[in-house]
Amino acid sequence: MHSFDTVIRNARVVTAADVFASDIGIHEGRIVALGFDLPTGRNEIDAAGRHVTPGGIDGHVHFDQPTGDGSVMADDFFSGTASAACGGTTTVIPFACQQKGQSLRAAVDDYHRRAADKPVIDYAFHLIVTDPTPEILHHELPALIAEGYTSFKLYMTYDALKLDDRQILETLSVARREGAMVMLHAENSDCIAWLTERLLAAGHTAPRYHAYSRPMLVEREATHRAIALAELVDVPIVIVHVSGREAVEQIRWAQGQGLKVYAETCPQYLFLTADSLGCDDSFEGAKCICSPPPRDAANQRVIWDGLENGFFELFSSDHAPFRYGGSDGKRAHGEDASFDRIANGIPGVETRMALLWSEGVRTGRITAQSFVALTSTNVAKLYGLYPRKGSIAIGADADLVIWDEGRPFQLDNDRLHHNVDYTPYAGMRLSAWPALTLSRGEVVWDGEFRGRAGWGRFLPGALPLPARIRRRDTELPL
Repeated sequence: MHSFDTVIRNARVVTAADVFASDIGIHEGRIVALGFDLPTGRNEIDAAGRHVTPGGIDGHVHFDQPTGDGSVMADDFFSGTASAACGGTTTVIPFACQQKGQSLRAAVDDYHRRAADKPVIDYAFHLIVTDPTPEILHHELPALIAEGYTSFKLYMTYDALKLDDRQILETLSVARREGAMVMLHAENSDCIAWLTERLLAAGHTAPRYHAYSRPMLVEREATHRAIALAELVDVPIVIVHVSGREAVEQIRWAQGQGLKVYAETCPQYLFLTADSLGCDDSFEGAKCICSPPPRDAANQRVIWDGLENGFFELFSSDHAPFRYGGSDGKRAHGEDASFDRIANGIPGVETRMALLWSEGVRTGRITAQSFVALTSTNVAKLYGLYPRKGSIAIGADADLVIWDEGRPFQLDNDRLHHNVDYTPYAGMRLSAWPALTLSRGEVVWDGEFRGRAGWGRFLPGALPLPARIRRRDTELPL
């Protein structure tokens, strides 16, 4: 009789706090033992001294999400989660997006139908609130939070998604009362619309002008405003996909005041620049259209500095999978479409972990422990999945990655498992990739995809953090 279903031997275990040698005993999908010379398991895996990290948790992905503009996301819950698993991610949190005029509950029910029996790895849902009616705010949203949908996203731009300041305040107040975590996409919608109109009127329609329509000041202003609204209501927030210095400065100021304002960034702000959108008027730059857009090399350094000095809590992909070829992705409105009509977003769920391990850990920019915090542990804590997810500890799910390092290779799209026909990181030289990914103790990647549809489980989130961001000198009678 075996004590363990699986034993991983000779592991160099990495958590957000420590690096230590150990064997790992797994039983019924959970880690049940850490130590040396564990009894033989039914399955034996030799890590051979390689780093073993918790499975990644990508807290910002978009799978099979309705767009409303004629474009279609290329990845559903099977291809998206399979791609994630092959890149070392074992939990994803996509978005159930409310359509204006419809109920939030309907969005959640629809997203569960879309997921159904497709996910290869475990998953949770964020909500996107686009129409905070009294019914939503007083009944649906509190009920959904109580059921485990404990985080939601608000947009300050995009006509189909954006809320005005009063709506944001009302929705933040629900988060404060119920203990939920709020994410904000911080860009000034009116500034973007004004700039876009003038660019188009001047004949500047190519993909590269997307970056001109969204300069850093529109992110800076909206970040400042989001912080002020959260401070007024007295609730923690996450500012997502921070792209450069000006937004960083706003968040640093808030943190210096003792406010619980958390920052997320993404690979596109480390490895792409505005030039990735093109230096001419060709359509090729459409591949790298995302919002906020990538900035310049100086701002790349600011983002790297933020990862190195602990400013950022989260490193997410913001995977938004639109194909470059065909008529339903980036070309949904034709190759002569103006930049504002090109599907917004880039793929990255499979490459996120390897990019940061190769260019962060192996270059000495960040420690292995910081890598784990950024890609797994902090995500689990902020979104209510810890300690079941995000650590290598007794009782945690056996979501694990064994890393293969030191064999450089050139990244190309052919090695990836998403349903997108390109990667914006093609041609990069990487020196690390997961050798093995385990989801709840089962191998889902070992150089070949081994996962199966329906293995992934839905994870209700716990209430992640206290709802207050600081004690006021004078309390408002709210």
